[in-house]
Amino acid sequence: MKISTKGRYALRLMLDLANNHQYGYTPVKEISLRQDISDKYLEQIISRLSKAGLVVSARGAQGGYKLAKEPETCTVGEILRVLEGDLAPVACAASVHPVSCPRVDDCVTTEVWRRIGNAINGVVDNITLADLMQWQDEKCCCK
Repeated sequence: MKISTKGRYALRLMLDLANNHQYGYTPVKEISLRQDISDKYLEQIISRLSKAGLVVSARGAQGGYKLAKEPETCTVGEILRVLEGDLAPVACAASVHPVSCPRVDDCVTTEVWRRIGNAINGVVDNITLADLMQWQDEKCCCK
């Protein structure tokens, strides 16, 4: 399983908002400069995050985006699923709308895919933006 560029950038964007949430709304232009990601590309990503209720926006001179909830309650899994969809390694192991396979009754590899999917979900659903913020502080002594 590979996470797309949109998924990776969404995580960076959300971490940036988390790091700056005490300052209120953050313009996309500022995030774009800090993260070295095109503001047009970030707009596409943030639109999906907004529709999913993970960020809120405000217009005007002091406008921009901010997290819809505290960093301690927003998981990596929530963010990635907005951009990536189900994180199952194969379609027949998807938790939402699994693809029906004619071999499902005889296929023992389904259990492998199910376990891999459970492991992935177990990791991403137990890492929050607050965890990423802490790891970032530990990794680099600057912000």
